[in-house]
Amino acid sequence: MNHGIITAALVGFGTGLSLIVAIGAQNAFVLRQGVRRHAVLAVVAICAVSDAVLIALGVSGVGAVVTAWPAALTVVGLAGGGFLICYGVLAARRVLRPEPGAALSAQGATTGSARKAVLTCLAMTWLNPHVYLDTVLLIGSVAADHGSQRWAFGTGAVLASLTWFVTLGYGARLLSGLLARPAAWRVLDGLVAATMVTMGGMLLAGI
Repeated sequence: MNHGIITAALVGFGTGLSLIVAIGAQNAFVLRQGVRRHAVLAVVAICAVSDAVLIALGVSGVGAVVTAWPAALTVVGLAGGGFLICYGVLAARRVLRPEPGAALSAQGATTGSARKAVLTCLAMTWLNPHVYLDTVLLIGSVAADHGSQRWAFGTGAVLASLTWFVTLGYGARLLSGLLARPAAWRVLDGLVAATMVTMGGMLLAGI
């Protein structure tokens, strides 16, 4: 395999990880589903496939089109900011009024239907403007700098996303012992609430 292709793929992998490994709505949701062992495969697949699609759009040059039409980001920002704040409020509500049997759910019981988990994951992904900024715009622009190797760069970024979500979704089970305690869930929900409301507020303030 051409050395330039390998290098571009490795750079894409590193760039993808640097952008995706951060506290956010999507990662917090995947972590929670992973610990609960509920619809993990579906959630991981949605996140990874969505990232792959968006990265492909960015690498193919769609990022330039979105940049030329600021109204698109405004609409997504309004929807995403509102969604993040609502999700943060729900997490805060769980802190003040813990769900019955929270400790049991950490050990494997499911909460809600798989359909609800899938719909929530789709909203977390496609209504989050940061996802578009990171994948379509940022990764797309960096990929453009690699010229003919831009698709190798994009492939590396896609593999980074897949690796991260699989690790987060299935590795979260290692935390099941710690999160078997209701108090731990309240701390997690508190962090999620603060993060989501802050992110949502920043998105709306920046529009």
